[in-house]
Amino acid sequence: MTDSDGGSTQRLQKIIAAAGVASRRKAEELILAGRVQINGKTVTELGTKADPERDHIRVDGKLLHGAERPRYYVVNKPKGYVTTASDPEGRPTVMDLIKAGPRVFPVGRLDYSSEGLLLMTNDGALANALTRAAARVEKTYLVKVSGHPSESALHQLRHGIMIDRGSQIAPRRGKPGDRDPESARPASAHDRVMTAPARIRLLRDAENPWYEMVLIEGRNREIRKMFEEIGHHVEKIRRVGYGPLVLDLEPGRTRELTREEVAALHRAAEGRSAKPEKKMPRPGRTRPVREGDRRPAAPKKRTSRRVR
Repeated sequence: MTDSDGGSTQRLQKIIAAAGVASRRKAEELILAGRVQINGKTVTELGTKADPERDHIRVDGKLLHGAERPRYYVVNKPKGYVTTASDPEGRPTVMDLIKAGPRVFPVGRLDYSSEGLLLMTNDGALANALTRAAARVEKTYLVKVSGHPSESALHQLRHGIMIDRGSQIAPRRGKPGDRDPESARPASAHDRVMTAPARIRLLRDAENPWYEMVLIEGRNREIRKMFEEIGHHVEKIRRVGYGPLVLDLEPGRTRELTREEVAALHRAAEGRSAKPEKKMPRPGRTRPVREGDRRPAAPKKRTSRRVR
């Protein structure tokens, strides 16, 4: 193992993530479980550093072969898929939607019953930057709810509302049995957290209306819990925007991001993205995208200022 003070050393979990073996968080779990070796020695400390060019690093006995080229995909996750690399219950996972290419991992999550835009990448640094709270990257959702929330109830959601931190929806709200397979773990009724302010507007008025919601955080089952707290059951959730990205695929389809989109994601992660009004898909079925029909918006040219 190289000296941890060397200029070419990096944290072990970062090296593993860059090699496309696992996300950085999963890499930390592999290290703690004693499944990683450096030059034949098992390491279990998260602060361990190594030189990816000089040290021999093995995960479950397999030698790492250096960093993979960063790849970025957008996926339209259908309902009934879990946002994990594998599932002990054998349910379909979002990994099944990426048929070929390098191993990539989901950024954030959409629960089992939700659908829509999911970003997947092997760029651990960007994934961490996008998901940390300080980034405040906007996520846009179309939400169908039962009944008509009052304006005062929506006001509560817009300004923040207390919800359970755990994975379950509080049993005192909503319809009986309204829990998907991912919410089986018990949640403490006393473990409560305040949601960040959200933008909400009525998108389609009906017996069960659709709302557009823009959030800057991604707590577990947050939207469902928010509406349950004001006494309304959420029937459908579709994410249609993630930072600068807008959903443009049929359910189950994937595509690689353009260079412009990747650059825009980096700007969003750094808090430098402009936030123009984006035209989001309507609640109906997403329009099919034909070959050659995808034209990412060209970045606006900035006029140079005259130097006096």
